[in-house]
Amino acid sequence: MRKKLVMIGNGMAGVRCVEEILKRNRDLFEITIIGDEPHPNYNRIMLSNVLQGSVQFDEINVNEWDWYKENDITLYTGEEVIEIASEMKEVITNTGRRIQYDELIIATGSSPFILPLPGKDLEGVIGFRTIQDTEYMINTAKKYKKAAVIGGGLLGLEAAKGLIDRGMDVHVIHLLPHLMEQQLDSTAANMLKRDLELQGMKFLMEKQTSKIIGNDRVEGLVFSDGTSLECDLVVMAVGIRPNTALAANAGLKVNRGIVVNDYMKTSIDHIYAVGECSEHNGITYGLVAPLYEQGTALATYLTGEETKGYQGSILSTQLKVAGCDLFSGGKIHEDSDTKAIIVQDQFAGLYKKILIEENKIVGIVLYGDASDGTRLFTMLKKETDISGFTSAAVLQQVGADAVTDMIAEMDAEETVCGCNGVTKGTIVQAILEQDLHTYEEVKTCTKAGASCGKCRGVVEGILSHTLGDSFSAVEEKVGMCGCTILTRDEVVEEIRAKGLQSPKEVRNVLGFAHEEGCSTCRPALNYYMRMLYPTEYADDKASRFVNERMEGNIQKDGTFSVIPRMYGGTTTGDDLIKLGEVAKKYNVPLVKITGASRVGLYGVKKEDVPNVWKDLGMRSGYAYSKSLRNVKSCVGSRFCRFGTQDALGLGIDLEKAIEMVDTPHKMKMGVSGCPRNCAEALTKDFGVICVENGFQLYFGGNGGTVTRDCDSFMAVKTEDEVIYYAKAFTQYYRETGIYNERTAPWVERLGTETIKAVLLDRNMTDQLVARFDEAKSTYEEAWTSALENKKKMGMFEVIKR
Repeated sequence: MRKKLVMIGNGMAGVRCVEEILKRNRDLFEITIIGDEPHPNYNRIMLSNVLQGSVQFDEINVNEWDWYKENDITLYTGEEVIEIASEMKEVITNTGRRIQYDELIIATGSSPFILPLPGKDLEGVIGFRTIQDTEYMINTAKKYKKAAVIGGGLLGLEAAKGLIDRGMDVHVIHLLPHLMEQQLDSTAANMLKRDLELQGMKFLMEKQTSKIIGNDRVEGLVFSDGTSLECDLVVMAVGIRPNTALAANAGLKVNRGIVVNDYMKTSIDHIYAVGECSEHNGITYGLVAPLYEQGTALATYLTGEETKGYQGSILSTQLKVAGCDLFSGGKIHEDSDTKAIIVQDQFAGLYKKILIEENKIVGIVLYGDASDGTRLFTMLKKETDISGFTSAAVLQQVGADAVTDMIAEMDAEETVCGCNGVTKGTIVQAILEQDLHTYEEVKTCTKAGASCGKCRGVVEGILSHTLGDSFSAVEEKVGMCGCTILTRDEVVEEIRAKGLQSPKEVRNVLGFAHEEGCSTCRPALNYYMRMLYPTEYADDKASRFVNERMEGNIQKDGTFSVIPRMYGGTTTGDDLIKLGEVAKKYNVPLVKITGASRVGLYGVKKEDVPNVWKDLGMRSGYAYSKSLRNVKSCVGSRFCRFGTQDALGLGIDLEKAIEMVDTPHKMKMGVSGCPRNCAEALTKDFGVICVENGFQLYFGGNGGTVTRDCDSFMAVKTEDEVIYYAKAFTQYYRETGIYNERTAPWVERLGTETIKAVLLDRNMTDQLVARFDEAKSTYEEAWTSALENKKKMGMFEVIKR
């Protein structure tokens, strides 16, 4: 019978420990994880990238929901453990759930430290720690323009950069004279400050905040010197505080963190602690690499393998702050015992300082070019005698390839990827056992490089050292997912050439690494099959994302939005009454006019979603789908004195013509009744500007965090021609787009002129439109069939529109 392992916390350190346990003995424990956030395990390091808009929330998940199911892990999200009853060996949650354990891991992490200032509880004062914090800042940036970030450390600068990228005016307030004083000396810190100022960041150095002012919402800061600053948002980034209250209430020994020994044991038997909540030898750690080392050490101990336990960590930081490369490790300031090797290139913005004691490296500060960081830090940890090195080239070994030698000399347990705690030994083992040949394969298999990517050079060096002449970084090819090295185009061509009829057959015939596929290729293959064989292939609902299966967007608290179709933003009194009745019946907390001019019901419980759709009896607005979401239009000539054509009527007809059909990613279209462009058609995937003598057509726009203006395409005279070319454009995108690729990057990848050449060839567009119409008919038939089946089952009366 398996022992019961319970973990409190679903963060990076704890889940890494579980991953390591599963690697060693997946049958040893019956595992339960309890997390207070409504998300799977995600990479907190990447929240700054989400804030800056370079990645989306769903791209930072370390382990998707399916991972827990595949590993037979019971996961409770959005639930908080409120008591540890160690005598009974059980934990109790805020829902009243009682869970028995044989072994308990506490991985509760930390919380942002909020300065105890007057006004700290005002709306608009926030820390930067979670997805919820990040969402709040993104939403705030849409409404307000002035932000203050208190704290000039790494987290504060990342938050400030993200808010600038979101369009806010940002001041960073820092108590000390230099930024990132724990990682950089004054020279590097001043270089960083200068570079950040060029990006629009403003600084108030040596400033102490005395209070936060405002009525219900923050309006500004007052400093101890009497000066003040107006702001609409205050982000506290002054440090973290280990979450220890639960452990302290259970009687565990707690100082700053939960006190543990080398085996991560707490003061009570069968209870362990890892991550930011733990304290080892008087030290609490906030960087990822040591937390992963703790998790690995605990996994080794719990699975009965011989281990010396966790021996503490020498800290280093290698990262990119707002586009500025830096690395630091060990000491950063000279003292009477150290001598410094300093190289500074002011023209190129480069700075390198190596601190030496007794012919050994004891400290490293690099700015502008951090490529030497791993090599030098390896020498620091190994206490390498530098007598045989030249300092003129920053310790390059005379007459040798330094990178090759560094990789050859690295111990197996040395960390290569600090973000994900991946060692050289793990990478080499994966290369040999999994027959890996490319950086992308190593990244997928081991997660080395899956976060910031700064370790790519070392990973490729390990590949080269391990594989010899059979490795070529230049020839490396990225497959459509981690299951295959085949690209999207190669997979689609093989499906056509071999006549493959199902995703499972594709994976088997084409030799995918996993028989059941992964969360990337399952929905992609389902899309490609339905695109290629619209009349023969039966849509596999199980391969779709939860939003599409539920016909609603999942919200951050696990509820869903239900948004019916409203062509052109128009509706009827009967439909409005129906929406109101349903909202009252199911206690829907938010009824909102959406940005797409529809009425949305937000906060619908998962179990209520089918019944809400049943009671509404309305067609879905596809606000959750990878298909046409909506066509935004102004009223055009029907009402506006500037309108040249019936933009509203054309928008409705265009929406009806294109709706429902799956595309590689979501699509939005716009029809503006005149060149004033009130419908913002020039930042849509397909845009129409009405003019006196017809319609101007555009494509490839994007109004998101990375904006792209449309490319002009052609002018046509009739509404029928507009719809004809919209179909041709959509079908060409369907047939050549990579699943999950918006039209803007698709246009950049294929080239504007290539797409124009296709759409200006009448023979090709006739074929594209014919294939689109064939596909559209299957979606209409499926919709009608589903309605009839529900009607026969007495689920609801079909409302004719």
